[in-house]
Amino acid sequence: MRKTIEASLTEDYKHPVRDVLWGHVFMTDELAHLTESAPFMRLSRILQLGPVYLVYPGATHTRASHSIGVYHLGRRLLQNLVERGAAEWLSSEGVKSFLAACLLHDIGHFPYTHSLKELPLSSHESLTGSIILKEPMKSLVANTGADPQMAAAIVDRELEGGGAELLFYRKLLSGALDPDKLDYLNRDARYCGVPYGAQDVDFILSRLIPHKERGADIDSRLIPNVESILFSKYLMYRTIYWHRQVRSATAMIKKALIKNLESGRINGEELYDLDDQSLFSLLREKTETPLAEAVREGRIFTAAAEIPFVQADHAALREIGFRSRLEEQLAAAFRNAGLPLEGEDLIIDLPEPVSFETGLFVVDEDCYFGGSSSAFKTDIVNSFVQTLYTIRIYINQKFRNSIKTLPRLYDILYDTISVKDRED
Repeated sequence: MRKTIEASLTEDYKHPVRDVLWGHVFMTDELAHLTESAPFMRLSRILQLGPVYLVYPGATHTRASHSIGVYHLGRRLLQNLVERGAAEWLSSEGVKSFLAACLLHDIGHFPYTHSLKELPLSSHESLTGSIILKEPMKSLVANTGADPQMAAAIVDRELEGGGAELLFYRKLLSGALDPDKLDYLNRDARYCGVPYGAQDVDFILSRLIPHKERGADIDSRLIPNVESILFSKYLMYRTIYWHRQVRSATAMIKKALIKNLESGRINGEELYDLDDQSLFSLLREKTETPLAEAVREGRIFTAAAEIPFVQADHAALREIGFRSRLEEQLAAAFRNAGLPLEGEDLIIDLPEPVSFETGLFVVDEDCYFGGSSSAFKTDIVNSFVQTLYTIRIYINQKFRNSIKTLPRLYDILYDTISVKDRED
């Protein structure tokens, strides 16, 4: 059995793809054909980090290059786990399905990173599953030796098809040490020119211990590597992904979209097959809002104020529709104070929920990571997450000087933003 599984991971991988991060990435011809399909080619027109290039000009890498990196690390991960006993519960078809899922895990992704994440749309995982299960991808995936149903279900957890082996692959593709995270932290750091994201991938992959139900366990020698990933992810969110200017551009696109979805000028299905440029073209063609065009030209809103998020006071701000209504109230309050802001000139931004996965089992300490000898206890990790959440008030650049001299600025903000006792 092991030789059969090893062969499915080593034979016929002769098609080289040159990657900036990992060097030569080898595929079978059939896997390479997936990267030549129209759904995958769309990913080459979607920037992995969306508007981050406005702050870090080097951040112009694409979801296509990231997907190839995830495939590469997924294959290396399986090779290491097979050497350590995972072949007992794997099949050749399952292995090929996992590799296809790694390569295609983002083909349903929206453009412009997380601008669309809070909107009332299907998840990108669900869209990925649907794309894999219809032509031409269904036949292309089957040609690799994979089961399209299993490949789709590895990404979209609402689907079935694969039993215990399916659950094993899901654990590998989404977890604390998954190939997705190991690629994007390293890749995003490289292209942004910062040192925070670099991880010791070779050591991590060599030390993982396969487990049929949990996916992969660790021993205590990997605890520092998990700590490094947790802290790196925190730093990347704090300095890159949720940089105040990046949040401004993201919030502007989000405001333009929610406004036009609510008005009916755009329907959700029109957003499902777009790349970065076609998203801007759609907004230019179908809407009257200048927000998206301003982002495209780099004229992003300025941060007028930052307020720490307090769950007891600001929980209602989690709902994007509530924030939209509150923006109108805050604009009216500013007008009453002498600043002629309209609702279109102001955005209240609160980052979407993010998780820091720590659910690894530490074999030699017989406990999960949160209870291990790591300094990163659950409450410490939660405190990391809490410090990331900042409410920001963004305003049109033309008011940036006026807002600085506005009397009672913070009184107006706190009176409006503190929504603890509101039912509306």
